[in-house]
This record gives sequence, C-alpha cells and structure tokens, in this order.
Amino acid sequence: MTAGLNRFVEAQDPVFERAMAELAAGRKAGHWMWFIFPQARSLGRSSTAAFYGITSFAEAQAYMADPVLSERLRRAAQTATTAPAASLRQLFGSPDDLKFRSSMTLFAAVAINPTVFEAALTRWALSPDPLTSTLVAAARIGPDRL
Repeated sequence: MTAGLNRFVEAQDPVFERAMAELAAGRKAGHWMWFIFPQARSLGRSSTAAFYGITSFAEAQAYMADPVLSERLRRAAQTATTAPAASLRQLFGSPDDLKFRSSMTLFAAVAINPTVFEAALTRWALSPDPLTSTLVAAARIGPDRL
C-alpha cells in the first residue's frame, strides 16, 4: 500500500463495521462517506473531500489493487445495493447520494471486475455520473488528474 492510500485505511478502521451496519439498516447516520466511497478529488468542495479525494486514474487503480481497500469498497457497494431503503436519497441523504453515484462511476471505470459497482448504479436506477465519466476519460488520455 502506498503512503497516500493509507489515509483511507486509517480513517476506515475505526468506523467501517458501523458504516456497514448503518447501510444494512437502510440509513447512513455517521460521517464516513468521504473515505468509504471516495470520489474524484476535483468534485469535492470541502477540505475533507479534497483530502480523501482520489487524485488520479493511477491512484484509483492502486486503490482497487490494494486487497484491504478493494474488499472494503466492494463490500460497502454490495451492502448499499441490498440496503432496505426506498431510494438512494433515503439511504444516504443529500449530497451523499450524489457522492455515492460518483464513487460507483469512478470505480466501475477502473476496476478489472466492475460488476458490483455497476450493480449498485443499476439498483438505484442511476446512469454513470457524467462529470466523473468526463474526468476519467480525460485522465486516460491526458494529464492523469482527477
């Protein structure tokens, strides 16, 4: 694991199981969205979002290559997909519902096996986030920045 990715593990360790319990119960209550479902750094508006934002396509790939982070993200996406909420907004609230869409779009684009992320988008009747899709496409062909 790179030193940069360690920021996610350190943030997740004390709250990950609680976050999964909240999702399984159908309502996010804690403040963990940034580091459980990270999105492209340039989409964030706060210092916390910037700190936990994925900086590049390469960092997103490294996140998915890390066994702890990849497994946790896949588990979190699956738990959100099967949550007993009526809507994504009910599950996450706003604007975290938008962050979830961005995160699933990002990791569906970089994962070798994107099925769980695509299923999460499908479950909540979401198309991929267009801003994230544009950032990923640009990072693949130009400067690798998200």
